[in-house]
Amino acid sequence: MGAFEYHDGELACEGVRLSEIARQVGTPVYIYSRARIEANYRRIAAAFAPLNAKIHYAVKANGNLAVLRLLDDLGASSDVVSGGELFRVLKAGADAGRVVFAGAGKTDAELAYALDSRVGQVNAESADELSALNDLAGARGMTQRVALRLNPGVDPHTHRHISTGQAGSKFGVEMEEAESLLADVTRFPRLDIVGLHIHIGSQIPNAEPLVEALDRVLPLAQRFKTIRALDIGGGFPVAYRGGETATPPEEFARAVQDRLRGLGKPLEISIEPGRFIVADAGALIAQVQATKHSYGRRIITTDAGMTDLIRPALYDADHEIVPVVQGKPLDELTDVAGPVCESSDFLGRERALPAMKRGDLIAAMTVGAYGATMASNYNARPRAPEVLVEGATFRVIRRRETWDDLISKEI
Repeated sequence: MGAFEYHDGELACEGVRLSEIARQVGTPVYIYSRARIEANYRRIAAAFAPLNAKIHYAVKANGNLAVLRLLDDLGASSDVVSGGELFRVLKAGADAGRVVFAGAGKTDAELAYALDSRVGQVNAESADELSALNDLAGARGMTQRVALRLNPGVDPHTHRHISTGQAGSKFGVEMEEAESLLADVTRFPRLDIVGLHIHIGSQIPNAEPLVEALDRVLPLAQRFKTIRALDIGGGFPVAYRGGETATPPEEFARAVQDRLRGLGKPLEISIEPGRFIVADAGALIAQVQATKHSYGRRIITTDAGMTDLIRPALYDADHEIVPVVQGKPLDELTDVAGPVCESSDFLGRERALPAMKRGDLIAAMTVGAYGATMASNYNARPRAPEVLVEGATFRVIRRRETWDDLISKEI
């Protein structure tokens, strides 16, 4: 489990027992390991160092200001997909010139904010977006650096909800249209279209789909002399269950390096890791509220559910679930349910857990990515706090919402 290990039979993050955090902060609570975030960032940076790749952290994975500041201090740039995420990274102290603004449906207001903030690059998703951005840049008397996002029509062999590069995806422009747009860039005199961008999906099982996408995209880079940058996206996988393995980032980096060798022109390479950096650095701690049997199934209900971790309901995600205090697993498997009024509200099914009673603590692992950032207030549930562990100490980096917070914006 990396940053989370048992010490004397009790689960801890770095040097802090999770039960102590739960005692002081309450449950549910997200807990992150600073050391693990730093180690993951350094590993992926080293993997892609031979390519001199720029690392743009995908803010959508975990946009907490403390996490953003930490990664900025480590040297990461940012990949944002909304005006709100851009606002976050700027508030965290990031240099706008090192920000890439991606996203499938940018509004005029968001594009204007990006221009006025002087973001380093906009990854455009359509001809309509190029036209709107060109007009807005012209009105400001400026020229904006742009990469064109392509849909290479490649199946990344991942879950359908996180596949973004296959035929029919809403993301990017198909290859034929991309070629037409690049051949007629004079239509957009206020845009410096210097790059190509692909991101074919998340949890890509191996490098083969990425290489296939590169094989379809690189001929455009060779044909058009103005293209000097290539953003290959992210999607580097992580393991969610004990005993699982994931293709390491070094293998992806070697495959990209091999494919670029002999291309005939140098390209500035960028990547957009998010999940890989923060996923296994986080856990969601919940308290058992009830145990029961229902027609032959053992069920425990906790105070954390799909409002805190929607991935199992949305993606069929399979997070490891462990007791905070070790115990011998029962002979029968356990379904771990949440408190939300939905039949899909399960953190996991058929898990090997010990006997548990009301008040006991469980931990859903690998929740540092797409946990808090996808949380909601459904069922009028206040969102859980976030905690950052730093060695033997911890601090709250987002307080728990209150019932007053739920209605603070309503009239």
